Amino acid sequence: MKIESDFLVIGSGIAGLTFALQAAEHGTVAIVTKREVTESATNYAQGGIATVFSKEDTFDAHVQDTLVAGAGICHEDVVRMVVEEGPQIINNLIEWGVQFTQSGSSYDLTREGGHSQRRILHADDVTGREIERALVAAVQENPNIRLFEHHIAIDLITEAKVLRKRLKPNRCLGAHVLDINNNTVMTFTAKVTLLATGGAGKVYLYTCNPDVATGDGVAMAYRAGATIANMEFMQFHPTTLYHAHAKSFLISEAVRGEGAILRRRDGTAFMDKYHQLKDLAPRDIVARAIDNEMKTHGDDCVYLDITHKDPDYVRNRFPNIYQTCLEFGLDMTKEPLPVVPAAHYLCGGVAVDTNGQTDISHLYAIGEVAFTGLHGANRLASNSLLEAAVYAGRAFKHAVSQIEANSFTFPEIPEWDAGTATDSDEMVVVSQNWDEIRRFMWNYVGIVRSDKRLERALHRINLIQEEIEDYYWNFTITSDLIELRNIATVAELIVKCAQQRKESRGLHCTIDYPQRDDIHWKKDSFVRKNI
Repeated sequence: MKIESDFLVIGSGIAGLTFALQAAEHGTVAIVTKREVTESATNYAQGGIATVFSKEDTFDAHVQDTLVAGAGICHEDVVRMVVEEGPQIINNLIEWGVQFTQSGSSYDLTREGGHSQRRILHADDVTGREIERALVAAVQENPNIRLFEHHIAIDLITEAKVLRKRLKPNRCLGAHVLDINNNTVMTFTAKVTLLATGGAGKVYLYTCNPDVATGDGVAMAYRAGATIANMEFMQFHPTTLYHAHAKSFLISEAVRGEGAILRRRDGTAFMDKYHQLKDLAPRDIVARAIDNEMKTHGDDCVYLDITHKDPDYVRNRFPNIYQTCLEFGLDMTKEPLPVVPAAHYLCGGVAVDTNGQTDISHLYAIGEVAFTGLHGANRLASNSLLEAAVYAGRAFKHAVSQIEANSFTFPEIPEWDAGTATDSDEMVVVSQNWDEIRRFMWNYVGIVRSDKRLERALHRINLIQEEIEDYYWNFTITSDLIELRNIATVAELIVKCAQQRKESRGLHCTIDYPQRDDIHWKKDSFVRKNI
């Protein structure tokens, strides 16, 4: 079965939906998403979206905070562009129906780690859910948009692959997509394809990401020949709830922004030893501090304490976090919350220009799947939703100009060929490899690394990928197999980028090169597949 449209959007978070809403004014849009439309990292974002919205704040201050958090390798031109375009993007979200929390006649602005000013717009402590609600409602009302839920992209279709030629530049023609419910493969073609597939937290054993975050867009783009950058910079959120049944529930950075203090089991506050901003230090520093405290004192977790604040204020400011913790038997107004770091945000990804365009023609990537240069070696809190929305607008404008300037002819695109593949009775192979990848990535390529650990990880990845490829080509494709193949690819890319960087910077900390090296490594790392 073939689906044709002007724009193909893979992913349904803030990046994909804001692009789709704008693109729908100029053509037909197909949105492919592998679970329900609301199941995205956006939906789970608690803290908010950062932008200069008060008279006390300035663009220069937001730029400087971003550069400091990024540990010297942010692209300053990109940082300034995103920051300065932020306020208009917020107004667009408001026009689409997003209702941010207000204080009187103005918006309530909060502060998070690394920010010198209160500049975080939020909707209580469920900002992402509110943004997703408004955007999904707008998408469902738009007659030019077709939504394909429970569909997972398998691979991009490129002109080079169809014609079996080496082409520079190559051109993206769409994607092969598995209908999960019917277990049939569909062919989606489009003049423009947008990757908005989010991050890759599920590559790690412990993550606060939703189950959909398996690095699909990065893996597909890499296999198609796109350049991938800075994959060594995986951000670990410092504070996820440590509880057997919580599945790494995120405790928002805004809790520390409103005065919460990190303590050891004995009640000792410790962040003053690590940074002058104490509990409001950038995330990479806080995560490493917690990791060090746990290892030094042999504890399973540390504790986040906001019991010194007025209980009514805490309940009203963080209603979702308060209620969720209460369901696990924890009252954050009366007792500190046990917390640990967990994989949270991928600062690298598919390399793009300032319009979100990859080095494959007519293929764009925005949001967490993309490497734009904004985040450098460590993302500043609440800059992610901002980046996604800004780049959605820029990618849309550039994509429309490309369509208007070019006449499109498509080569004959063959349907998916399953060959002699049969149904598998050995799904244990998938679950075993999935578990093994996530465990060795956590142990060898986690918050602190070494050359030896990276070497061991790459050795294991190579062996597992041989098994996966054999399985992939011999058995009928499933969503689990697609995701396993993708996390194996992303794990390989993270390790290879980490092996390149012979220093410690931001989120990449290695015991073999403990110092930052601005002479040799004040730059990005790149990897590209030879095809």
